[in-house]
Amino acid sequence: MCCIPALLILFTLVSVKADALPDRFSWSASGSVFYFAADNGKKGSDPAPILPSLGTSFSYCFWAPLSVELTEDIYFTNYEYNKELGYPAACLPDNRSAFVFSFFTGVQLSAMFPIGKNGIATRVFAGPALDLRIVTLAVDLHPLDTDDAQKQTDAIRAHFWGDGRWFMAVAGAGMDFPANEKFLLGFDMRVWMPVYRLWTDQDIPAINDWRFGLSFRVTPRG
Repeated sequence: MCCIPALLILFTLVSVKADALPDRFSWSASGSVFYFAADNGKKGSDPAPILPSLGTSFSYCFWAPLSVELTEDIYFTNYEYNKELGYPAACLPDNRSAFVFSFFTGVQLSAMFPIGKNGIATRVFAGPALDLRIVTLAVDLHPLDTDDAQKQTDAIRAHFWGDGRWFMAVAGAGMDFPANEKFLLGFDMRVWMPVYRLWTDQDIPAINDWRFGLSFRVTPRG
């Protein structure tokens, strides 16, 4: 499945003239705030996390106004394996067992629509997303806590990489504004839907594992 967007890009690359390629590519850098929704009640869990993130995106316009866009966001936070809940939960540093660093990758179809003649444009997009999490033992743990923390870390890793829990879908919208002749400034609002909830984790709160993000981005102009 993940090869389909790559094949689409390859097909469109060879189907246009070489001298048109530079005008069809664009890239952006972004800073985001993510909200990882969770409703774990009062079973010893910490509040749902709000996390900063840095990201970038690369877009190829294969047929105006449509583009294929590859996005990469990175985030990191602490996790514990909450035994009362029976699954991992993001936590405050005092309760940490594992450190999770993620490459949050998306491949999406994007449509851009200019507004007037002043360079402002609005965008809508959707596609699959992969939450590729690296799970390691948290640092600076008390020596007496290391054995239990290692067991929790192993359980967290197994949970995140089992049953397709890395597979999501993303949809969103945004706008770009001309800052000057060289840069566009814009924002995105995104929501990630846990597609894997269709076949697993159906007994946990419905809002759990949904993600929401607000991003501000800078796009160099060709």
